[in-house]
Amino acid sequence: MDTYMQTLLNRIAYDFKMRDPSRTEAIEAFEQSLAIVEGRKYLKVTKRLGTQTMVWGFVVKGDNDKLFAKGDILKAASWASPARNKARGNILRGDFSWVRWTGPEYL
Repeated sequence: MDTYMQTLLNRIAYDFKMRDPSRTEAIEAFEQSLAIVEGRKYLKVTKRLGTQTMVWGFVVKGDNDKLFAKGDILKAASWASPARNKARGNILRGDFSWVRWTGPEYL
């Protein structure tokens, strides 16, 4: 799962870089600000912009979720919980089409 999460972080950073590839310092700072916080059910992806830390989204950690598969990418509903309406891709299947630097895309 670690390799797949690193791929997700790389995709997020790549989307940020494509906004303005000439801003190398900002790109490097953004890449270093991405973090994974492990919870009981989810892996929370956070990002820092300036002094503010925000939730990028969540990834389902286990196989015991009734609605979602392991590796499903979920949009954040709040700091502590995901929006459980629909998955926005799956890191284990390489489905990163919904990934943007700001978070998983809206439906």
